[in-house]
Amino acid sequence: MSIRVLVVDDTAVFRRAISEALSGLPGVEVVGTASNGKLALARVDALQPDLLTLDIEMPEMNGIEVLESLNAAGLKTGVIMLSSLTRRGGELTVRALELGAFDFLTKPEAGTPAENLAILREQLAPMIRAFEHRRDVRAILRTAPLKSPRTRAGAAGAAAALPAEPPARGLSRSGGRVVLIGVSTGGPAALATVLPSLPADLGAPVLVVQHMPPMFTQPLAASLARKCSIPVKEAEEGELAQPNCAYLAPGGKHMKVEAGRRGEIFLRLTDDPPENGCRPSVDCLFRSAALQIPGRSVAAILTGMGNDGTAGLKLLKRSGCVSIAQDESSCVVFGMPKEAIAAGVVDTVAPLDQVAGAILRSLREVPA
Repeated sequence: MSIRVLVVDDTAVFRRAISEALSGLPGVEVVGTASNGKLALARVDALQPDLLTLDIEMPEMNGIEVLESLNAAGLKTGVIMLSSLTRRGGELTVRALELGAFDFLTKPEAGTPAENLAILREQLAPMIRAFEHRRDVRAILRTAPLKSPRTRAGAAGAAAALPAEPPARGLSRSGGRVVLIGVSTGGPAALATVLPSLPADLGAPVLVVQHMPPMFTQPLAASLARKCSIPVKEAEEGELAQPNCAYLAPGGKHMKVEAGRRGEIFLRLTDDPPENGCRPSVDCLFRSAALQIPGRSVAAILTGMGNDGTAGLKLLKRSGCVSIAQDESSCVVFGMPKEAIAAGVVDTVAPLDQVAGAILRSLREVPA
């Protein structure tokens, strides 16, 4: 079954470019276009598309207002946001992702029309495949609901049972322990569930890699900070990672850890080449933790495309890391968690609303 897409952008050039990029992808049908948010909502009602590509800044009604209207109406239409690579674009994109947008891409504007078309097609192709997979999974779950997994995790990565209890209290001291989180597509909304559920006395720093370009991670950190009991900030080169604080890898930079003489954890930011097509990369953070602070980590792999994090998690597990993966039913894209589970390096598989509790319980298993 093809994916029916409505293209929404106030610029005729981009409406044509996005429509052409999508039309060149297998299994995609562009059913219409709209030049502003009000027209988009009318055409959603008339055309019933599966997916919108939605410009953020438009006259009449902007992309955020369209998303809010879709949510208020209870419509499940998927949305891919198109943003400019600016601070304001980053802030609005983060807001859109928190409202449930499936993913986003930045508008290519520097190349020739042919080059921009190729970039759009390259960016949209994996998003469309991931969206199609999520649609199929959710259709299966609607028609045949799955019971919560209750088996112990083994070599094949089966889910471990999680007690039906409220999240445990935080730890009063750090003991040099650290929480590592890797996430991609669907990450802002996932982090907005997990991080606010961690207590102020967590007792460990939280280091987060979210796949995002520059200009986007600082607004995300600021948005999360307003929701959390612990401070959330964009990481800075050379700073000391403090317990009871979360640090987000800046877009366009890898984040690594470096152990101090007294067991402190310092953050290092680098311009090393992308890994798994990503900078920041989850593998880069996980690998540095395995080398610098072996046996001191609780690592969580959340929603996202691809396999970033699996190789690093294999190294962490050799040194005694406790690992958690988000389950398929609560993922926007079950890519990164699936790969880690299949590799047999996950101790617990949990729905998103139980990940924070799993982190707290797992911290007690990490030696002080």
